[in-house]
Amino acid sequence: MKLLFLFGNAAVGKMTVGQELMKITNLRLFHNHMTIEPVIEIFGKYDGKVIKQLREVIFNNFASSNCYGMIFTFMWAFDQQEDWDYVEHIKSVFEPYNTDFYYVELVSPQEIRLQRNKTDHRLENKPSKRNIVESDKRLISDDNRYRLESTEGEILFDNYIKIDNSSMSPDVVAKMIKERFGFL
Repeated sequence: MKLLFLFGNAAVGKMTVGQELMKITNLRLFHNHMTIEPVIEIFGKYDGKVIKQLREVIFNNFASSNCYGMIFTFMWAFDQQEDWDYVEHIKSVFEPYNTDFYYVELVSPQEIRLQRNKTDHRLENKPSKRNIVESDKRLISDDNRYRLESTEGEILFDNYIKIDNSSMSPDVVAKMIKERFGFL
């Protein structure tokens, strides 16, 4: 089993790169909005507790499956211990199944991410982002409230790469990841 943590700031391209990577590997994509959007639709608001519970069910069942591996996308606030703990928790679900872990951090400047925040593809897949004014405000607010990009030498895991995808297409980034880690 393989588990790829694909993380980065809002609108950096996690879902889109994950979709491209799924096309060229046997990895399955579980992007963070696959649980966020249904919860918002059902409850009428973001509910972190319910989202976490849904993810837990998916992680537990996927880890014990015979699937090749998973790409999980999320935003990681490096200045929040609970985010570090959450990554370790997810790993603990998969560790009993002989899982290899991989870490890809995507980075791009805010001005590029604000442009990406408005793309048709993003809005089609993430209804909660369709109010562009509010979505842009959240992106800027998150940038100001949290440190969502690692510092040099902060990520000490094996199998880690940081990619500035500012001027790279998602398919090129996906190919880089596949080749770097030898995914099937």
